[in-house]
Amino acid sequence: MSLVAFVVGLALIEFFVFGLLVGRARATYDVPAPAISGHPVFDRYMRAHQNTMEQLVMFVPAMFLFATFVSPGWAALLGLVFVVGRLLYFLGYVAEASKRGAGFAISALAQVVLLLGGTFGALVNWLD
Repeated sequence: MSLVAFVVGLALIEFFVFGLLVGRARATYDVPAPAISGHPVFDRYMRAHQNTMEQLVMFVPAMFLFATFVSPGWAALLGLVFVVGRLLYFLGYVAEASKRGAGFAISALAQVVLLLGGTFGALVNWLD
């Protein structure tokens, strides 16, 4: 489970770094707080960060469900796929909103496998 916790930590560090990049974009594109939009590039930074937060709400418990009821090793691997997918999503979105698709697909696939696998694993465990 330590490896699973490490990967969750990586995902949270990634989210933190995305937040720092949003702050830097806020200064670069002169979008004063508390505004959450104002320049198209800043808006893409902000949305990519916000979307990652939305995904983390499901990712973190799904990781622990999968690790507990299926396999910690596979959970960690799928978690790394999610982290890489979110990085590709963030970079793609910041470059141009239409370029976020591949990163989204990679992270969403990992997340769905974690969620469905963990939920099914819990059911099988309960039925035993």
